[in-house]
Amino acid sequence: MNDRPTRLRLPEDAVAAPPPDTRTVDQVIEHLGLGPFQYRLLLICGLTFAADAMAVLVMGFALGDVKAHFGLPDDSPVVTLLTVATFAGMLIGAPLWGRVADRVGRRPVFLTTVTLGVLFGLLGAFAPNVGVLLAARVLTGFAIGGTMPVDYALMAEFMPAAQRGRFLVIVEGFWVIGTLLLTLLAAATAAWLPAGDAWRWLLALTALPGLAGLFVRLGVPDSPRWLSARGRMDEARAALAQLARRNGRPLPPEPLAPPLPVPWRASRFAALLGPALRDRLLLMGAAWFGMSLGYYGIFSWLPTYLRANGFELSETYATTLLLAAAQVPGYLLSSLLVEWVGRRATLVGFMLVSALGAYLFLPAGTPTGVLLTSALLSFSLLGTWGALYAYTPELFPTLLRASGMGLVSAFARLGSLISPFAGALLLGGQLVQALTVFAALFVLSAACVWAVGIETRGRPLRDRETA
Repeated sequence: MNDRPTRLRLPEDAVAAPPPDTRTVDQVIEHLGLGPFQYRLLLICGLTFAADAMAVLVMGFALGDVKAHFGLPDDSPVVTLLTVATFAGMLIGAPLWGRVADRVGRRPVFLTTVTLGVLFGLLGAFAPNVGVLLAARVLTGFAIGGTMPVDYALMAEFMPAAQRGRFLVIVEGFWVIGTLLLTLLAAATAAWLPAGDAWRWLLALTALPGLAGLFVRLGVPDSPRWLSARGRMDEARAALAQLARRNGRPLPPEPLAPPLPVPWRASRFAALLGPALRDRLLLMGAAWFGMSLGYYGIFSWLPTYLRANGFELSETYATTLLLAAAQVPGYLLSSLLVEWVGRRATLVGFMLVSALGAYLFLPAGTPTGVLLTSALLSFSLLGTWGALYAYTPELFPTLLRASGMGLVSAFARLGSLISPFAGALLLGGQLVQALTVFAALFVLSAACVWAVGIETRGRPLRDRETA
Protein backbone atom coordinates (compact mmCIF):
# COMPACT_ATOMS: atom_id res chain seq x y z
CA MET A 1 0.00 0.00 0.00
CA ASN A 2 1.36 3.41 -1.00
CA ASP A 3 0.82 5.71 1.98
CA ARG A 4 2.95 8.58 0.71
CA PRO A 5 1.17 11.94 0.88
CA THR A 6 -0.18 13.46 -2.30
CA ARG A 7 2.26 15.74 -4.10
CA LEU A 8 1.58 19.30 -3.04
CA ARG A 9 3.19 22.23 -4.83
CA LEU A 10 2.82 25.89 -4.03
CA PRO A 11 3.82 29.05 -5.87
CA GLU A 12 7.32 30.26 -5.04
CA ASP A 13 6.25 32.87 -2.50
CA ALA A 14 3.25 31.07 -1.04
CA VAL A 15 3.37 30.46 2.71
CA ALA A 16 0.89 28.05 4.26
CA ALA A 17 -0.81 29.55 7.32
CA PRO A 18 -0.14 27.61 10.53
CA PRO A 19 -3.14 26.27 12.46
CA PRO A 20 -4.68 28.73 14.94
CA ASP A 21 -2.96 29.08 18.33
CA THR A 22 0.33 27.61 17.05
CA ARG A 23 3.64 29.03 15.92
CA THR A 24 5.96 27.84 13.21
CA VAL A 25 9.65 27.29 13.95
CA ASP A 26 10.38 30.33 11.79
CA GLN A 27 8.09 32.50 13.89
CA VAL A 28 9.69 31.30 17.12
CA ILE A 29 13.23 31.92 15.82
CA GLU A 30 12.24 35.42 14.68
CA HIS A 31 10.71 36.07 18.11
CA LEU A 32 13.84 34.87 19.94
CA GLY A 33 16.00 37.04 17.67
CA LEU A 34 19.75 37.28 17.29
CA GLY A 35 21.77 36.72 20.44
CA PRO A 36 24.51 34.78 22.23
CA PHE A 37 23.31 31.42 20.87
CA GLN A 38 23.89 32.42 17.24
CA TYR A 39 27.20 34.14 17.98
CA ARG A 40 28.44 31.00 19.74
CA LEU A 41 27.26 28.83 16.83
CA LEU A 42 29.01 31.19 14.41
CA LEU A 43 32.26 30.75 16.31
CA ILE A 44 31.89 26.95 16.45
CA CYS A 45 31.06 26.56 12.75
CA GLY A 46 33.63 29.18 11.78
CA LEU A 47 36.50 27.59 13.67
CA THR A 48 35.59 24.22 12.17
CA PHE A 49 35.65 25.82 8.74
CA ALA A 50 39.10 27.25 9.53
CA ALA A 51 40.26 23.76 10.51
CA ASP A 52 38.82 22.43 7.24
CA ALA A 53 40.77 25.06 5.31
CA MET A 54 43.97 23.90 6.98
CA ALA A 55 43.23 20.27 6.16
CA VAL A 56 42.37 21.04 2.52
CA LEU A 57 45.40 23.24 1.85
CA VAL A 58 48.06 21.50 3.96
CA MET A 59 49.38 19.21 1.24
CA GLY A 60 50.34 22.21 -0.86
CA PHE A 61 52.74 23.23 1.92
CA ALA A 62 53.92 19.72 2.84
CA LEU A 63 54.35 18.26 -0.63
CA GLY A 64 57.97 19.30 -1.07
CA ASP A 65 59.05 17.54 2.12
CA VAL A 66 56.84 14.53 1.33
CA LYS A 67 58.53 14.12 -2.06
CA ALA A 68 61.96 14.30 -0.46
CA HIS A 69 61.03 11.90 2.35
CA PHE A 70 59.65 9.19 0.06
CA GLY A 71 62.02 9.85 -2.85
CA LEU A 72 59.30 10.87 -5.31
CA PRO A 73 60.36 12.61 -8.54
CA ASP A 74 58.49 15.74 -9.57
CA ASP A 75 56.85 13.99 -12.51
CA SER A 76 55.68 10.99 -10.49
CA PRO A 77 51.94 10.21 -10.86
CA VAL A 78 51.86 9.76 -7.07
CA VAL A 79 52.68 13.46 -6.64
CA THR A 80 49.67 14.40 -8.76
CA LEU A 81 47.50 11.97 -6.79
CA LEU A 82 48.62 13.48 -3.49
CA THR A 83 47.71 16.92 -4.83
CA VAL A 84 44.13 15.95 -5.65
CA ALA A 85 43.51 13.19 -3.05
CA THR A 86 41.70 15.43 -0.57
CA PHE A 87 39.40 16.77 -3.28
CA ALA A 88 38.64 13.22 -4.44
CA GLY A 89 37.55 12.32 -0.92
CA MET A 90 35.40 15.44 -0.69
CA LEU A 91 33.76 14.56 -4.01
CA ILE A 92 32.54 11.31 -2.43
CA GLY A 93 31.87 12.63 1.07
CA ALA A 94 29.87 15.78 0.31
CA PRO A 95 26.77 14.17 -1.30
CA LEU A 96 26.89 11.13 0.98
CA TRP A 97 27.08 13.08 4.26
CA GLY A 98 24.52 15.60 3.02
CA ARG A 99 22.07 12.76 2.40
CA VAL A 100 22.79 11.26 5.83
CA ALA A 101 22.24 14.65 7.50
CA ASP A 102 18.83 14.99 5.88
CA ARG A 103 17.90 11.48 7.01
CA VAL A 104 19.23 11.27 10.58
CA GLY A 105 19.81 14.91 11.54
CA ARG A 106 22.42 17.64 11.41
CA ARG A 107 23.92 17.00 14.85
CA PRO A 108 25.05 13.37 14.39
CA VAL A 109 26.85 14.27 11.15
CA PHE A 110 28.02 17.51 12.75
CA LEU A 111 29.89 15.40 15.36
CA THR A 112 30.87 12.36 13.29
CA THR A 113 32.58 14.17 10.43
CA VAL A 114 34.76 16.24 12.78
CA THR A 115 35.82 13.10 14.67
CA LEU A 116 36.71 11.27 11.47
CA GLY A 117 38.58 14.30 10.15
CA VAL A 118 40.84 14.28 13.22
CA LEU A 119 41.47 10.52 13.06
CA PHE A 120 42.25 10.42 9.35
CA GLY A 121 44.39 13.56 9.58
CA LEU A 122 46.51 11.95 12.29
CA LEU A 123 46.71 8.74 10.25
CA GLY A 124 48.33 10.74 7.46
CA ALA A 125 50.82 12.28 9.88
CA PHE A 126 51.99 8.83 10.98
CA ALA A 127 51.82 7.20 7.53
CA PRO A 128 54.67 4.63 7.16
CA ASN A 129 54.57 4.79 3.36
CA VAL A 130 53.16 6.88 0.59
CA GLY A 131 50.27 4.47 -0.03
CA VAL A 132 48.93 4.96 3.49
CA LEU A 133 49.44 8.71 3.20
CA LEU A 134 47.45 8.78 -0.04
CA ALA A 135 44.62 6.75 1.51
CA ALA A 136 44.62 8.99 4.60
CA ARG A 137 44.29 12.12 2.47
CA VAL A 138 41.33 10.65 0.57
CA LEU A 139 39.65 9.69 3.85
CA THR A 140 40.34 13.11 5.34
CA GLY A 141 38.64 14.69 2.35
CA PHE A 142 35.77 12.25 2.74
CA ALA A 143 35.19 13.53 6.30
CA ILE A 144 35.68 17.21 5.45
CA GLY A 145 33.22 16.83 2.58
CA GLY A 146 30.51 16.34 5.19
CA THR A 147 31.35 19.18 7.54
CA MET A 148 30.93 21.93 4.96
CA PRO A 149 27.35 21.34 3.69
CA VAL A 150 26.07 20.22 7.09
CA ASP A 151 27.52 23.18 9.00
CA TYR A 152 25.88 25.59 6.59
CA ALA A 153 22.51 23.85 6.78
CA LEU A 154 22.62 23.94 10.59
CA MET A 155 23.75 27.56 10.76
CA ALA A 156 21.07 28.71 8.32
CA GLU A 157 18.32 26.91 10.23
CA PHE A 158 19.04 28.72 13.51
CA MET A 159 19.22 32.23 12.05
CA PRO A 160 16.61 35.01 11.85
CA ALA A 161 16.00 35.90 8.20
CA ALA A 162 17.41 39.44 8.39
CA GLN A 163 20.86 38.30 9.53
CA ARG A 164 21.08 34.87 7.90
CA GLY A 165 23.01 35.83 4.77
CA ARG A 166 25.55 37.95 6.63
CA PHE A 167 26.32 35.21 9.16
CA LEU A 168 26.68 32.55 6.46
CA VAL A 169 29.21 34.70 4.60
CA ILE A 170 31.15 35.28 7.82
CA VAL A 171 31.36 31.52 8.46
CA GLU A 172 33.05 31.11 5.09
CA GLY A 173 35.30 34.02 6.00
CA PHE A 174 36.96 31.83 8.63
CA TRP A 175 38.71 30.18 5.67
CA VAL A 176 41.11 33.13 5.86
CA ILE A 177 41.93 32.33 9.49
CA GLY A 178 42.68 28.73 8.56
CA THR A 179 44.88 29.83 5.67
CA LEU A 180 46.82 32.26 7.85
CA LEU A 181 47.30 29.72 10.67
CA LEU A 182 48.44 27.06 8.22
CA THR A 183 50.93 29.44 6.64
CA LEU A 184 52.39 30.35 10.03
CA LEU A 185 52.54 26.68 11.08
CA ALA A 186 54.24 25.72 7.83
CA ALA A 187 56.83 28.47 8.25
CA ALA A 188 57.46 27.49 11.88
CA THR A 189 57.81 23.75 11.24
CA ALA A 190 60.08 24.40 8.25
CA ALA A 191 62.31 26.66 10.35
CA TRP A 192 62.47 24.66 13.58
CA LEU A 193 62.22 21.00 12.58
CA PRO A 194 64.33 18.70 10.43
CA ALA A 195 63.05 18.41 6.86
CA GLY A 196 62.24 14.73 7.33
CA ASP A 197 59.92 15.45 10.28
CA ALA A 198 58.41 18.82 9.40
CA TRP A 199 55.68 17.47 7.13
CA ARG A 200 54.51 14.95 9.75
CA TRP A 201 54.24 17.64 12.41
CA LEU A 202 52.42 19.92 9.99
CA LEU A 203 49.80 17.27 9.14
CA ALA A 204 49.32 16.44 12.84
CA LEU A 205 49.00 20.06 13.94
CA THR A 206 46.40 20.80 11.26
CA ALA A 207 44.33 17.79 12.39
CA LEU A 208 44.23 18.63 16.10
CA PRO A 209 42.04 21.79 15.99
CA GLY A 210 39.15 19.55 15.03
CA LEU A 211 39.46 17.83 18.41
CA ALA A 212 38.73 21.08 20.23
CA GLY A 213 35.89 21.70 17.80
CA LEU A 214 34.36 18.34 18.69
CA PHE A 215 34.09 19.20 22.39
CA VAL A 216 32.39 22.55 21.84
CA ARG A 217 30.00 20.98 19.33
CA LEU A 218 28.66 18.58 21.95
CA GLY A 219 26.53 21.36 23.43
CA VAL A 220 24.83 22.29 20.13
CA PRO A 221 21.30 20.88 19.69
CA ASP A 222 19.98 19.56 16.42
CA SER A 223 18.16 21.91 14.08
CA PRO A 224 14.62 22.62 15.35
CA ARG A 225 13.56 23.20 11.76
CA TRP A 226 14.76 19.73 10.72
CA LEU A 227 13.27 18.12 13.84
CA SER A 228 9.93 19.80 13.19
CA ALA A 229 9.94 18.76 9.52
CA ARG A 230 10.47 15.17 10.68
CA GLY A 231 7.53 15.44 13.08
CA ARG A 232 9.70 15.33 16.24
CA MET A 233 7.92 18.25 17.84
CA ASP A 234 9.02 17.72 21.46
CA GLU A 235 12.68 17.65 20.44
CA ALA A 236 12.20 20.71 18.23
CA ARG A 237 10.69 22.62 21.14
CA ALA A 238 13.55 21.52 23.42
CA ALA A 239 16.08 22.86 20.89
CA LEU A 240 14.19 26.15 20.71
CA ALA A 241 14.11 26.28 24.52
CA GLN A 242 17.91 26.06 24.55
CA LEU A 243 18.05 28.90 22.01
CA ALA A 244 15.66 30.93 24.20
CA ARG A 245 17.72 30.39 27.37
CA ARG A 246 20.98 31.47 25.72
CA ASN A 247 19.38 34.51 24.13
CA GLY A 248 17.67 35.47 27.41
CA ARG A 249 14.17 35.58 25.98
CA PRO A 250 11.05 33.60 26.96
CA LEU A 251 9.95 30.77 24.72
CA PRO A 252 6.44 31.48 23.34
CA PRO A 253 3.86 29.26 25.09
CA GLU A 254 1.99 28.25 21.93
CA PRO A 255 2.66 24.73 20.57
CA LEU A 256 4.63 24.37 17.36
CA ALA A 257 2.70 24.09 14.14
CA PRO A 258 2.76 20.55 12.69
CA PRO A 259 5.04 19.91 9.71
CA LEU A 260 3.78 20.35 6.17
CA PRO A 261 3.32 17.15 4.14
CA VAL A 262 6.18 16.25 1.79
CA PRO A 263 6.16 13.60 -0.93
CA TRP A 264 9.83 12.72 -1.12
CA ARG A 265 10.94 11.28 2.21
CA ALA A 266 12.08 8.05 0.55
CA SER A 267 14.02 9.47 -2.40
CA ARG A 268 15.80 12.75 -1.82
CA PHE A 269 18.07 12.67 -4.85
CA ALA A 270 15.07 11.94 -7.08
CA ALA A 271 13.28 14.93 -5.54
CA LEU A 272 16.28 17.18 -6.16
CA LEU A 273 16.18 16.15 -9.81
CA GLY A 274 12.40 16.60 -10.00
CA PRO A 275 10.75 19.47 -11.89
CA ALA A 276 10.57 21.80 -8.89
CA LEU A 277 14.27 21.75 -7.96
CA ARG A 278 16.20 20.35 -10.92
CA ASP A 279 16.95 23.65 -12.65
CA ARG A 280 18.28 25.41 -9.56
CA LEU A 281 20.35 22.35 -8.56
CA LEU A 282 22.01 22.05 -11.97
CA LEU A 283 22.51 25.80 -12.39
CA MET A 284 24.06 26.19 -8.94
CA GLY A 285 26.11 23.02 -9.47
CA ALA A 286 27.48 24.52 -12.69
CA ALA A 287 28.30 27.77 -10.88
CA TRP A 288 30.14 25.93 -8.09
CA PHE A 289 31.99 23.82 -10.67
CA GLY A 290 33.10 26.86 -12.67
CA MET A 291 34.22 28.87 -9.66
CA SER A 292 36.14 25.95 -8.16
CA LEU A 293 37.90 25.06 -11.40
CA GLY A 294 38.88 28.68 -11.99
CA TYR A 295 39.93 29.40 -8.40
CA TYR A 296 42.14 26.33 -7.96
CA GLY A 297 43.32 26.52 -11.56
CA ILE A 298 44.77 29.95 -10.84
CA PHE A 299 45.99 29.73 -7.26
CA SER A 300 47.26 26.15 -7.25
CA TRP A 301 49.63 26.87 -10.11
CA LEU A 302 50.35 30.59 -9.73
CA PRO A 303 53.53 30.27 -7.63
CA THR A 304 54.99 27.70 -10.03
CA TYR A 305 54.11 29.87 -13.02
CA LEU A 306 55.76 32.91 -11.48
CA ARG A 307 58.98 31.02 -10.71
CA ALA A 308 59.03 29.46 -14.18
CA ASN A 309 58.79 32.90 -15.78
CA GLY A 310 61.53 34.51 -13.73
CA PHE A 311 59.49 36.59 -11.31
CA GLU A 312 61.47 37.22 -8.15
CA LEU A 313 58.67 37.71 -5.63
CA SER A 314 59.01 37.52 -1.89
CA GLU A 315 59.16 34.23 -0.06
CA THR A 316 56.22 31.90 -0.71
CA TYR A 317 54.92 32.20 2.84
CA ALA A 318 54.91 36.00 2.78
CA THR A 319 53.10 35.99 -0.56
CA THR A 320 50.50 33.55 0.75
CA LEU A 321 49.91 35.75 3.80
CA LEU A 322 49.36 38.79 1.60
CA LEU A 323 46.90 37.01 -0.66
CA ALA A 324 45.04 35.64 2.37
CA ALA A 325 44.85 39.13 3.87
CA ALA A 326 43.31 40.37 0.61
CA GLN A 327 40.43 37.95 1.17
CA VAL A 328 39.29 39.74 4.34
CA PRO A 329 37.79 42.85 2.69
CA GLY A 330 36.21 40.57 0.07
CA TYR A 331 34.36 38.62 2.73
CA LEU A 332 33.39 41.75 4.65
CA LEU A 333 31.99 43.49 1.58
CA SER A 334 30.15 40.34 0.54
CA SER A 335 28.60 39.97 4.02
CA LEU A 336 27.18 43.49 3.71
CA LEU A 337 26.05 43.33 0.09
CA VAL A 338 24.10 40.07 0.46
CA GLU A 339 21.76 41.93 2.82
CA TRP A 340 21.87 45.34 1.14
CA VAL A 341 21.43 44.44 -2.54
CA GLY A 342 20.62 40.72 -2.40
CA ARG A 343 22.35 37.39 -2.99
CA ARG A 344 22.14 37.20 -6.79
CA ALA A 345 23.38 40.71 -7.52
CA THR A 346 26.27 40.27 -5.08
CA LEU A 347 27.29 36.96 -6.62
CA VAL A 348 27.10 38.18 -10.20
CA GLY A 349 29.06 41.32 -9.34
CA PHE A 350 31.90 39.46 -7.62
CA MET A 351 32.04 36.85 -10.41
CA LEU A 352 32.34 39.50 -13.12
CA VAL A 353 35.06 41.33 -11.17
CA SER A 354 36.89 37.99 -10.95
CA ALA A 355 36.67 37.61 -14.73
CA LEU A 356 38.11 41.10 -15.17
CA GLY A 357 40.83 40.39 -12.62
CA ALA A 358 41.92 37.30 -14.54
CA TYR A 359 42.65 39.39 -17.62
CA LEU A 360 44.56 42.00 -15.64
CA PHE A 361 47.39 39.46 -15.47
CA LEU A 362 48.19 40.22 -19.12
CA PRO A 363 49.46 43.81 -18.69
CA ALA A 364 50.98 43.03 -15.24
CA GLY A 365 54.59 42.70 -16.31
CA THR A 366 56.31 43.32 -12.98
CA PRO A 367 56.36 41.29 -9.76
CA THR A 368 54.49 44.06 -7.97
CA GLY A 369 51.86 44.22 -10.71
CA VAL A 370 51.36 40.46 -10.63
CA LEU A 371 51.08 40.47 -6.85
CA LEU A 372 48.48 43.27 -6.89
CA THR A 373 46.50 41.50 -9.59
CA SER A 374 46.60 38.30 -7.55
CA ALA A 375 45.37 40.23 -4.51
CA LEU A 376 42.42 41.60 -6.53
CA LEU A 377 41.54 38.06 -7.62
CA SER A 378 41.85 36.82 -4.07
CA PHE A 379 39.51 39.62 -2.93
CA SER A 380 36.85 38.98 -5.58
CA LEU A 381 36.97 35.17 -5.66
CA LEU A 382 36.63 34.76 -1.91
CA GLY A 383 33.86 37.34 -1.81
CA THR A 384 32.15 35.14 -4.39
CA TRP A 385 32.61 32.02 -2.28
CA GLY A 386 31.16 33.74 0.77
CA ALA A 387 28.00 34.72 -1.11
CA LEU A 388 27.73 31.26 -2.72
CA TYR A 389 27.75 29.59 0.68
CA ALA A 390 25.09 32.03 1.89
CA TYR A 391 22.77 31.71 -1.11
CA THR A 392 22.87 28.00 -1.91
CA PRO A 393 21.38 26.49 1.30
CA GLU A 394 18.48 28.95 1.07
CA LEU A 395 17.40 27.47 -2.27
CA PHE A 396 16.50 24.01 -0.94
CA PRO A 397 13.71 22.86 1.41
CA THR A 398 14.61 21.66 4.89
CA LEU A 399 14.59 17.91 4.34
CA LEU A 400 16.67 18.35 1.17
CA ARG A 401 18.92 21.22 2.28
CA ALA A 402 22.01 19.24 3.28
CA SER A 403 21.58 16.90 0.31
CA GLY A 404 21.40 19.87 -2.04
CA MET A 405 24.46 21.47 -0.46
CA GLY A 406 26.29 18.14 -0.66
CA LEU A 407 25.58 17.75 -4.38
CA VAL A 408 26.66 21.27 -5.35
CA SER A 409 29.77 20.77 -3.19
CA ALA A 410 30.47 17.64 -5.22
CA PHE A 411 30.29 19.73 -8.40
CA ALA A 412 32.88 22.03 -6.85
CA ARG A 413 35.19 19.12 -5.96
CA LEU A 414 34.92 17.84 -9.51
CA GLY A 415 36.14 21.25 -10.65
CA SER A 416 38.99 21.03 -8.14
CA LEU A 417 40.04 17.66 -9.57
CA ILE A 418 40.10 19.02 -13.13
CA SER A 419 41.86 22.27 -12.18
CA PRO A 420 45.43 20.89 -12.52
CA PHE A 421 44.80 20.30 -16.22
CA ALA A 422 43.45 23.83 -16.73
CA GLY A 423 46.23 25.30 -14.60
CA ALA A 424 48.82 23.44 -16.67
CA LEU A 425 48.09 25.90 -19.48
CA LEU A 426 49.86 28.49 -17.34
CA LEU A 427 52.94 26.30 -17.00
CA GLY A 428 53.00 25.72 -20.74
CA GLY A 429 53.33 29.46 -21.27
CA GLN A 430 49.85 29.73 -22.78
CA LEU A 431 48.87 32.65 -20.60
CA VAL A 432 46.18 34.13 -22.88
CA GLN A 433 44.47 30.76 -23.36
CA ALA A 434 44.58 29.97 -19.64
CA LEU A 435 43.18 33.35 -18.60
CA THR A 436 40.46 33.09 -21.26
CA VAL A 437 39.39 29.74 -19.82
CA PHE A 438 39.27 31.09 -16.27
CA ALA A 439 37.49 34.34 -17.19
CA ALA A 440 34.94 32.42 -19.26
CA LEU A 441 34.26 30.10 -16.31
CA PHE A 442 33.58 33.07 -14.04
CA VAL A 443 31.24 34.72 -16.60
CA LEU A 444 29.35 31.46 -17.19
CA SER A 445 29.02 30.97 -13.42
CA ALA A 446 27.52 34.46 -13.15
CA ALA A 447 25.03 33.62 -15.92
CA CYS A 448 24.02 30.43 -14.12
CA VAL A 449 23.38 32.26 -10.84
CA TRP A 450 21.30 34.90 -12.57
CA ALA A 451 19.31 32.23 -14.43
CA VAL A 452 18.21 30.66 -11.12
CA GLY A 453 15.80 33.59 -10.92
CA ILE A 454 15.22 33.45 -7.15
CA GLU A 455 16.19 36.08 -4.59
CA THR A 456 16.20 34.80 -1.00
CA ARG A 457 17.17 37.93 0.92
CA GLY A 458 14.91 38.42 3.95
CA ARG A 459 12.72 35.42 3.13
CA PRO A 460 11.97 32.48 5.42
CA LEU A 461 13.62 29.18 4.61
CA ARG A 462 11.52 26.68 2.71
CA ASP A 463 10.19 23.57 4.39
CA ARG A 464 9.06 21.81 1.26
CA GLU A 465 9.60 21.58 -2.46
CA THR A 466 8.20 24.44 -4.51
CA ALA A 467 8.27 25.06 -8.23
